Amino acid sequence: MSEWQDLIVGARMAVDQAFTDRVQASEFTNQEWGLIMTATELDIERADDPEAARLVADTEAIESILPELEQVRSQRGQVAGGGEASNDSSGVVDSIKSALGLDDDDDAVDQAKVAAAESLAQEYAEKLQQHLESNDEFERVRRAYTDKTGS
Repeated sequence: MSEWQDLIVGARMAVDQAFTDRVQASEFTNQEWGLIMTATELDIERADDPEAARLVADTEAIESILPELEQVRSQRGQVAGGGEASNDSSGVVDSIKSALGLDDDDDAVDQAKVAAAESLAQEYAEKLQQHLESNDEFERVRRAYTDKTGS
């Protein structure tokens, strides 16, 4: 972990706790959110400009974890809305086909999940930046980022 990321560990823990309600209101479970954040990297955009610098979620790898998200859902017996999945055999088969990427409308569903995950991750980054700014820590983090990356 780089120095600038070390500086935000405590802030991330505080924002994680405050963001729990937002995650619970989303289509993702806490376990799914954990996977999303594992695939998300935080960066500072325009770090060389103190006035325009902004914490952003690099969500490029989220698409690669969609099979894992589906696996978590099928293991928990839940659907996107958080309700119980039906017990009929076609629901089980559809879940397995979806997890393997074999269902017919997989592209539309996947893109919706990717968009929802990206949006939630960016919302998290914005909350984290707000937290850092409210504690007068963002400038120090921004400087550490520019020192490390040269940006």
